[in-house]
Amino acid sequence: MTTGGYDPNQNPEDGKQFPPQDPYGQQGTPPPGSYPPPAGPPQGGSYPPPPQGGSYPPPPQGNYPPPPQGGSYPPPGGNYPPPGGYPPPPGGGNFPPPPANDYGSGFGGPQLSVGAAITYGWNKFKDNAVVWLVMALLAAAIPALISFIFGNPASLNSDNEIAYSAIGSIGVLVATIVGYIIQAALIRGALSEVDGVKPAFGTFFQFSNIVAVIVAGFLVGLATSIGLVLCFFPALIVAYLLYYVLTFVVDQDKDPIAAIKSSFSLTTKNFSSLIVLALALIGINILGAIPCFLGWFVTIPVTLIASTYAYRVLTGRQVAP
Repeated sequence: MTTGGYDPNQNPEDGKQFPPQDPYGQQGTPPPGSYPPPAGPPQGGSYPPPPQGGSYPPPPQGNYPPPPQGGSYPPPGGNYPPPGGYPPPPGGGNFPPPPANDYGSGFGGPQLSVGAAITYGWNKFKDNAVVWLVMALLAAAIPALISFIFGNPASLNSDNEIAYSAIGSIGVLVATIVGYIIQAALIRGALSEVDGVKPAFGTFFQFSNIVAVIVAGFLVGLATSIGLVLCFFPALIVAYLLYYVLTFVVDQDKDPIAAIKSSFSLTTKNFSSLIVLALALIGINILGAIPCFLGWFVTIPVTLIASTYAYRVLTGRQVAP
């Protein structure tokens, strides 16, 4: 029996000594719990004999260090923040919402898809076709009826000279003012469509700044007339640059001068996309004029909704799906 260490010949249960054994066994097999003898000594030498008792000691028990206080080992090295220590996302703890659709703001500012605008205009029109067809019919019939009631402002007399009629001139003025109001009503309906609200007949006339609409309409008409006097091409440029004047008046309640500045800024800064949209819509309306202009009752509402969609996208406003 040995002291102060492990004795392989001592029974750990009762402390008695095991009887000595042949480490290699008398019957050619190692005793239970011992390692088998090597197959043979290496060349030029021999293996050392196993320790006394014929078996190697078991591995020590309970010598692993206990985990630190808290019941877990420390995390791996590195600059990881502690649990729950990640900073909140920017914007007061909320990530910004995704864009309303995939034609919204992108790299370098808002991006406009011409195909998406036209498709959007067609889908909104066909989902509310009856209302739009009636409004398009009224837009064409009311000014024509006013002109018919007041008569032509100018005609040829018996001497083949042009004779101007005061009543006819008043009729032209009234028809022009009514035309601006109808145009604003159609824009109001298109704005309702891009807001996700299917317009009823009363929705088209839900605007109160009629004076601003009339003044803005006269200013745009005057500028376009000057362009016609100079040449046809300048009139087209003016019509393009000031296309969204009434839209800014109706949608954002801007005064006429501010609306003119806003329309000029929008159309010049987004020229590459808006000019393509304008040419595409002109082509659609040319096709609409082929069957005795009847197609305009479809193409004009589609044009209004598509151009209003473009206005909302390029000004960074929400567009309803």
